Amino acid sequence: MVQIVNTIDNIHQATYTYTMIPRILAGKIVQWSGEYPVVTVTGPRQSGKSTLCKALFPDKPYVSLEESSLRLQAIEDPRGFLARYPDGAILDEIQRVPELSSYIQTIVDSRDRPGMFILTGSQQFELMAGVSQSLAGRTAIARLLPLSYQELYSTRSAPDLSTMLYTGFYPRIHDKKLDPSEAMSFYFSTYVERDLRQILQVKDLGNFERFMRLLAGRNGQILNASSLAGECGISHGTVRGWISVLQQSSLVYLLQPYYRNLGKRLVKSPKLYFLDTGLLCWLLNIFSPEHLNTHPLRGAIFEAYVVAEFLKSLYNRGKPDTLLYFRDQKGHEVDLLSETQPETLLCEIKSSATFHPDFIAGMNYVETLLAQPAQPVKKRLIMGSLDEPYWFKDTQVLSYPNAGDV
Repeated sequence: MVQIVNTIDNIHQATYTYTMIPRILAGKIVQWSGEYPVVTVTGPRQSGKSTLCKALFPDKPYVSLEESSLRLQAIEDPRGFLARYPDGAILDEIQRVPELSSYIQTIVDSRDRPGMFILTGSQQFELMAGVSQSLAGRTAIARLLPLSYQELYSTRSAPDLSTMLYTGFYPRIHDKKLDPSEAMSFYFSTYVERDLRQILQVKDLGNFERFMRLLAGRNGQILNASSLAGECGISHGTVRGWISVLQQSSLVYLLQPYYRNLGKRLVKSPKLYFLDTGLLCWLLNIFSPEHLNTHPLRGAIFEAYVVAEFLKSLYNRGKPDTLLYFRDQKGHEVDLLSETQPETLLCEIKSSATFHPDFIAGMNYVETLLAQPAQPVKKRLIMGSLDEPYWFKDTQVLSYPNAGDV
């Protein structure tokens, strides 16, 4: 059992006990449940949404709309279905019955009580459509990605870097000590069968798997949908549609470019990253940490890990996504750029264990373009292995456990 005490804005404390790895987002969910009548928790399948919500709200009835009999009741008689839960409930996979959103709106408007309903959903495109139409202004949105490094290894010894990247961060793999390759194989098959086949009406599953593996090979690269379409033998529009679904399912992430007019010709296409390195390794046919040690895409996999850590850090604190990258037509590039107050963060990512001054050349170049007296630039280099953090001139050099602090 793990006892967690969260202090919410120095106003009140929420104490709860559960047998799971503590999630940083828990504090924000508890806070928002005291401020909004509905809290909606989104994220990929098996990221821990249901487990977390049941742990945080043990007194609320839990209803999984994956269960066909309950789903049928909710579809045929939504008012009667919700009447069973006069004080609210946890409604899991709410996107399975999107019509419930409008009935929930009526209930929460009439009763005006915070924290009545906790909704979860793994198909964000369908879920958010219902939320935006019916629950706008009535719900807080919490985005739960797989475990962060801090959540997973703050109280336990971390393995070597290759083992960490190969294993990934899905909670079930760590909780049940599953074989990562087997778990990802089953996860992918289940995801295709249950989600994508329904949404995209994918008929040729082999073609889709080939598309996913080609996409994995382009992790960390600027997205070129036309090239992917040509290699897969599908249309440009199909590629865009499939990537959009993967993005909304929080399996891949499109890092947008910095495009403010600086008198330079800037690249304006996003870079694509997978949000879990375990799934990425499986798609790349990496079946052991030893194989990853010498794999030519190890640097790109490490970059995906760091980008995901930054995104998890923002979401876990209830912050919006402020991540960008910089690249111009002359090849000057910075892996991550985040304009936050009171400074702009520039971050370069290198899987190497050996520092070289060339690693920070891109940040130095971009600093001259972005630096403003009112908002100074902070530069950070994240490396694959480092005995101790240190400063090189005005750049902070950190090892991978310190990634994600925006």
